[in-house]
Amino acid sequence: MQTLESFKKRIKSTQDLLSVVKTMKALAAVSIRQYQRAVESLAEYTKSVELGLQVVLQKEKEPSFFPRPRPPARLGGIVFGSDQGLCGQFNVQVANFAAEELETFGVKHENMLILTVGERAKDYIEGAGLKVTELLSVPGSTAGITPMVQEIIMILDEWIFNEKIEHIYLFYNKYLSGASFVAHSLRLLPVDKTWLDELKSRTWDSRTIPMFTMDRDKLFSSLIREYLFISLFQAFAESLASENASRLASMQNAEKNIEERLEEIYASFHRQRQMIITEELLDIVAGYEVLQKKKKKEPEDALPAKYRSLE
Repeated sequence: MQTLESFKKRIKSTQDLLSVVKTMKALAAVSIRQYQRAVESLAEYTKSVELGLQVVLQKEKEPSFFPRPRPPARLGGIVFGSDQGLCGQFNVQVANFAAEELETFGVKHENMLILTVGERAKDYIEGAGLKVTELLSVPGSTAGITPMVQEIIMILDEWIFNEKIEHIYLFYNKYLSGASFVAHSLRLLPVDKTWLDELKSRTWDSRTIPMFTMDRDKLFSSLIREYLFISLFQAFAESLASENASRLASMQNAEKNIEERLEEIYASFHRQRQMIITEELLDIVAGYEVLQKKKKKEPEDALPAKYRSLE
């Protein structure tokens, strides 16, 4: 049988754990909004890049920028996961989705280069039978996203020029709302020609299309590089928002379970205390009854035996 002191220790440790869970829940909720703002802040930047591409494409008479599409012989994939745990099915979902999508291309595993962002995503990708060639850590805030994006772009340059990788895909969890998200993929390279054709066919807002003096190919390449930056930055922000959404859901479930467990411990504590109080009362009543019986056997006016000879 547990003592009241042991129950008090269990209640204290459970309350401390509940406090930690509530703190993590609050931090996850704040972080979601932080990364949402990061995605929203890309809107104007994206619009500027699209306007630049629109100008370049409308000035171009022949589509010399676009190579003819062909099936990928070598493939690159970037999977965004997490370094930390306590985020439910976040890593499992994106890793399984990426593995299934990569298999549909029919490229041999030895011809795939895979970069994972996050140690836990790496474990699940390798568990699916794919080899991870590059591993990067997950930034802890929006300020750390830009350096990571720049590092990934350097890796992509090496893939393209040294490894002859032409097709590169992003796999990440896209934040929806509340604590929900969905696995998402994006073809980073080659750039979607349908999207570029749509930009080219857009009507310019003013009467005159702006002029540029820079070499058209160099300008186009620079704008595409900015597009790559935007796509990677958005993938990072969406993934981080989804990670915190998953952690928020996990913490909500943990909070509910801990509160239920705390109620059970409190109930056991009160039952145990009531039992102890009842036992003490029974001991008092029993002692009282013994004294009463003893008093009945020896009347109050009776003298002790050693004084009776003096009467």
